[in-house]
Amino acid sequence: MTAGAPRGGFSAVPRGATGSAPGKLYIAGEYAVVEPGHRAVLVALDRFITVRAAAAEGSGRISSDLYEDGPLTWRRRAGDSMAQAPDRAGDYVISAIRAVERMVLETGGGLRLFDLDISSELDDAGGRKLGLGSSAAVTVAAVRAVAGMYGLPLDDLAVYKLALLATDAVQPIGSGGDIAAAAFTGWVAYASPDRAWLRRARTRMSTGELVRARWPRLSIRRLPAPDLRLRAGWTGDPASTPRLVADVRAGARGDDGAYAVFLRDSEACLARLVRALEEGDSRGVMRRIEQSRRLLLGLSRTSGVVIETPLLERLVDIAREHGAAAKSSGAGGGDCGIALCPPATDAAAMCAAWEAAGIVPLDLSVHSRPGAAS
Repeated sequence: MTAGAPRGGFSAVPRGATGSAPGKLYIAGEYAVVEPGHRAVLVALDRFITVRAAAAEGSGRISSDLYEDGPLTWRRRAGDSMAQAPDRAGDYVISAIRAVERMVLETGGGLRLFDLDISSELDDAGGRKLGLGSSAAVTVAAVRAVAGMYGLPLDDLAVYKLALLATDAVQPIGSGGDIAAAAFTGWVAYASPDRAWLRRARTRMSTGELVRARWPRLSIRRLPAPDLRLRAGWTGDPASTPRLVADVRAGARGDDGAYAVFLRDSEACLARLVRALEEGDSRGVMRRIEQSRRLLLGLSRTSGVVIETPLLERLVDIAREHGAAAKSSGAGGGDCGIALCPPATDAAAMCAAWEAAGIVPLDLSVHSRPGAAS
């Protein structure tokens, strides 16, 4: 698998550019997917983060409601000219700028200054994150916008790789599945790359070479949508994915045998889920959702970390009472749960029951960008 990235030359450089990326929800494969080569299925959503870039002089400014401390000013670092913001060393947007600009320098381009204006639909009216992958979406959107400012053509795989390199420099524990969903859109089957190989490769390969290279264990492809309606409910309790993933891995690896069984069973479940999606087998999809939930409950017991909170359990129970298959989505510990509803399910009644239980139904649909890579 290689990415379509330029080996030299740019299109006409614009004065402005816009990039957008959708949020995501995990359908199945959580936690296992952080291990190289293990699979997950995700969907991209019709809520977006949009990054608008415009030429600037002297310094660049990043304006976003995601920044609690107000706009961020960035400049060029003396010596290598890379973007820097001393007070935000771990900023995803700055890291995205740096990743794209390394390719620009490698292909003979000159660096520019620009302002970025970021708007997000991935939070509620009060500004609370809904657990829809805002860090991944803003990184992907920033990669697209900055590449647009340089007239740098990138396909979806190149966008994914640059965004993963950017996020890995900030928060290296994630699987990258949310980045894949944001870059490719639709229903996505994803297997995570070998991060140990990637980090070794970064020391001996240029960014462009890395983007064009085949990454061991990585697989991304779009899947057909099932004849099931996706509904999501938010518990109102934000969760920290990096902390939960670290805690679960640490706890589960205390029992290596049980963890190995979880990984094996998750891989078998995901293989059957992907096959059911490809064959249009909605009942099979629902069975795999139920199996994935059981596997996560077992992992929770093994690790001692709560994945399915009481409110998520109630979300699942209500969905099942209405004939849907349901589970927590993502790292759990709060955030969202999902339900896949067959045509006979009264989704309105199910969502009303969620609301009565203190769960916020989210008005979401799967987003598939026309012409996106398969």
